[in-house]
Amino acid sequence: MTVYVRSLETAVPKTMLIQSEARDVFAAQPGLTRLGSRLVNTCFDSAAIDTRFTAVDELTNDFRSDDPQFYDPATGLLLNPSTKVRNDIFAREATKLFVEAARAAVDACPELDLLDITHLVTVSCTGFFNPGPDYKIVRELGLDPAVQRYHLGFMGCYAAFPALRAAKLFCEADPNAVVLVVCAELCSLHVRTSNDPDTIMGSALFADGAAAAVVTARPGAEEASLLQLDHFETVLTPVGEDSMAWNIGDHGFEMVLGNYVPHIIDDHIVGALQPLLAREPELQALPYTSIRHWAIHPGGRSILDKVQSRLGLTDQQLVPAREVLRNYGNMSSATVLFVLKHILDQDNGINDPQSGDHQPAGSGPGDDRICSMAFGPGLTVETAMFTKLPQAPRVSNAMAERDARYEPAEAPVS
Repeated sequence: MTVYVRSLETAVPKTMLIQSEARDVFAAQPGLTRLGSRLVNTCFDSAAIDTRFTAVDELTNDFRSDDPQFYDPATGLLLNPSTKVRNDIFAREATKLFVEAARAAVDACPELDLLDITHLVTVSCTGFFNPGPDYKIVRELGLDPAVQRYHLGFMGCYAAFPALRAAKLFCEADPNAVVLVVCAELCSLHVRTSNDPDTIMGSALFADGAAAAVVTARPGAEEASLLQLDHFETVLTPVGEDSMAWNIGDHGFEMVLGNYVPHIIDDHIVGALQPLLAREPELQALPYTSIRHWAIHPGGRSILDKVQSRLGLTDQQLVPAREVLRNYGNMSSATVLFVLKHILDQDNGINDPQSGDHQPAGSGPGDDRICSMAFGPGLTVETAMFTKLPQAPRVSNAMAERDARYEPAEAPVS
């Protein structure tokens, strides 16, 4: 049975952050050592990020509060709220993003009724509350109260793939199933000033965003769908358990992102791809560049550099990942779905024509294929193979409207 992604939509908060201005604020914190200040400048400048988005309006110089909790623009000091304070904001603001992305994905399927949705899978690793985002989506959208709900929590940047894999299994088990998958992350809730290199790197990379997809195998779905879900595989690298982790502390969640992670990926990415490509021997026998599209989770610039170099991919094949990183930063689980959407939008002329692949596809076995991968704690490598389906011209709700919808805030800080 063939399973399809019927729609794929994205959402970000309203506050845009400018990377260079965030760098200056972090570098000016009084507790930094000389080495810490140098690391802040290096990490922010080398991240290949121009803008990010945050749900924390307070992280700007033009926001005023009698009781600042994250940032005091009067003194220029970054503050250190408790985990409870951060999580309370997550419960409020993440709900908005979950609902916005979910509604956009459902609205993009006009032939479906809200009551047609049989399963709901939500994903997040940046906060917790219960009744959770699955409940909130059901209530806010008016889904069937009997919809089957599942939440994948605290898995990290690769979690969109287990969610899509679960949706595929649901549809294969029930041909009438319609699954709504929603990822939303508020990574910026957990930024803090520090001399720790991992914390500095997290503050330079991470951002907020959400993405949602409708997945189904119902008859007639192919004609209006974006992607065909082909295969998923999971690989744990033999090393790296301590190099990438996500822990809960008294003052937010603490990212461990060792500088050796790109080297681990460099050493093991070929082996991690083998189980996926072995599903299709005709692809396995070809050079990696024969697969036209690559949707790589932009965990950071150095990770993308290592993947491109090791697999011999072209600059053009890395454009979607690098553009998402440049415009949105690392939004954990939602990010790879932004990259997939960028690829889908390329041939419709929605993205910058200078950064898209507008050459007509040929007839080779990899011309309409998308190989995708994401990395997370463990070190876990999730891979997926998709088939890109012909699409009628359409309008993107997020990528094309980013510049029009969001004005940069004055001197944002992270």
